[in-house]
Amino acid sequence: MEREGMDGNNLLHFLDTPSAHYRRTCDGFEAENGGDDHSDDSDPANAREMLECLLNQPANKFCADCGIPDPKWAALPFGAFICIKCSGTHRSLGVHISKVISVNLDEWTDEEVNCLAETGGNSVVNTRYEAFLPENKKIKQDCSTEERNDFIRKKYQFQQFVCDPQFSCPLPLNKRHVPDKHQQPNSNKHGFGHAFRNSWRKKDSDNKGLKKMSDVGMIEFVGLIKVNIVKGIDLAVRDVMSSDPYVMIILGHQSMKTKVIKNTLNPIWNERLMLSIPDPIPPLKLQVFDKDTFSSDDRMGEAEVDIRPLISATKEHENSTITELTELYRWSASEDSNGVLAKDSVISIANGKVKQEITLKLQNVERGEVEIEIECVPLSQ
Repeated sequence: MEREGMDGNNLLHFLDTPSAHYRRTCDGFEAENGGDDHSDDSDPANAREMLECLLNQPANKFCADCGIPDPKWAALPFGAFICIKCSGTHRSLGVHISKVISVNLDEWTDEEVNCLAETGGNSVVNTRYEAFLPENKKIKQDCSTEERNDFIRKKYQFQQFVCDPQFSCPLPLNKRHVPDKHQQPNSNKHGFGHAFRNSWRKKDSDNKGLKKMSDVGMIEFVGLIKVNIVKGIDLAVRDVMSSDPYVMIILGHQSMKTKVIKNTLNPIWNERLMLSIPDPIPPLKLQVFDKDTFSSDDRMGEAEVDIRPLISATKEHENSTITELTELYRWSASEDSNGVLAKDSVISIANGKVKQEITLKLQNVERGEVEIEIECVPLSQ
């Protein structure tokens, strides 16, 4: 039945990006259920129940890519349940290709669960994306980081196993894809796939940058970092009387940003962002910008956080049974030689979770502070 469904579509599913297919599926679901009003009434408990039902399907009990049992992550545009190791590679592809959500750590809406169900789960995903996978080319649970990244890129980004290589080349499948109007053609985030598809036009010397960018995916990940951007305090004025601030966080080659809060110097975001932790572990960089419509966004300061102490504390207390709030380490703001801490920073543990609360003084700006909370999730979870 699954194979018939794919043939019936004549592979039109692959003429757009998986993200575009995901958006169309979500839009269709919302139209059938009353549009945007339905999302306001979404019941998290009902979404969780549907998600558990999907997880209990036989094919979804194993990672769609490497076969590790009990996957706890989902690549939404594709509808695949994947393990935490494969999720790191999916994240490195960029959200314009694969959007990764945690089964346990994120709250799911009915729309997201139904979009996941519409794609069919791991069985349909692998029927489509591994239709012409060469024998013995499927990666194993104990494969190397390089093998994992190479396979996932070929499977999802370049879709090399969708068509029979004897009769067609997989690359033109994205030929009709129209770039998002907000996509910057020269950005590192979006440039790799474009460079690959157009490499036949370039000289050999022009492909050096392409090789360097492909190395970005060949990184070992040691866990995940959850960053809760809580609020900004007395930020700098960048418009006439106020600012429209948002926060960008950067870890290695990954970046994410918060929503824009209009017309305030004391924004409250309370927004959680999640990034994979590469090895070696770089500092977590935080940048604040003022959103402008007709010009480049103005800088409102920046700061860096060394996340290695938090990671060490998380590993040390990974199997802790402490339920009450317990302070593990404290850094005094008065003794901070870098002048980044606005208040004492504390690493604490409660209910088995190790978190660090930090209030940062923004650097290279006349004033402003940002309050954040970070939590490390090790690969073993």
